[in-house]
Amino acid sequence: MNNNSSHKTWKDQLHDVIYEADTPLGRIFDIILLILIVLSIVFVMLESVKGLSTDAYTFLYYAEWVITVFFTFEYIARIISIKRPSKYIFSFYGIIDLLSTLPLYLSFFITGSSALLAVRALRLLRVFRILKISRYIGESNRLAKAIRDSGAKILVFLFAVLVLCIIMGTVMYLIEGEESGFRSIPISVYWCIVTMTTVGYGDIAPATPLGQLIAAMIMIVGYGIIAVPTGIVSAEYASERRVKKVHLNTQACANCNTTDHRDDSKFCHKCGEDLHNE
Repeated sequence: MNNNSSHKTWKDQLHDVIYEADTPLGRIFDIILLILIVLSIVFVMLESVKGLSTDAYTFLYYAEWVITVFFTFEYIARIISIKRPSKYIFSFYGIIDLLSTLPLYLSFFITGSSALLAVRALRLLRVFRILKISRYIGESNRLAKAIRDSGAKILVFLFAVLVLCIIMGTVMYLIEGEESGFRSIPISVYWCIVTMTTVGYGDIAPATPLGQLIAAMIMIVGYGIIAVPTGIVSAEYASERRVKKVHLNTQACANCNTTDHRDDSKFCHKCGEDLHNE
């Protein structure tokens, strides 16, 4: 292990720290990064609160600069530690990292408080990084895959729900009419969707006994409908855990930045790059 580590260049070692969550240093780096992301989000939200003291706003300003400088060095380090920087720069998380780091620098060139706040709000996009960093403390990759695999089933289900809302909305339009606020079929369909999702704004309500009975049935059906997408995703997730027993690590290829390698992989499954296994 030590001999193999000694042959690594400083870029390889930097790559292991930044991109790997299975190593001690990589784990520490990701924990620090996660803490800074959360703090950054909290600082952005607090800065929008009116009535804080001048000292509080000053602290938030300098704290944001410290965190932004850290993320700037992190962004540069991610670029120089990978053999094909474009794979990171133009990836989803690479774009998010850039967009969430630039606003504070742009504040030197953008005048006008309203425009500045709109740009600085982009830093909240760092929250997406939490999902990637949490790979070693959870199974976010498997959850994301389960959601993707459930996409077709959920779309079919939502289409069936939409058809049901159109039918029931039309029925309510015929039963209630304009006197109860059901002025058209689209408005009646809107009411049905609001009722079925248990939101219940209360801007439209049935007045006839038959309409109220149908509304009660729609409400009961709505409770069951809400649970169906969750059940579909849960079933896919459970199936993924049963079928895919191969353990995946957090190792990222230093050449193409591909992840999801098996623990026993020696080479990248996409480009064939040596993964520097010990």
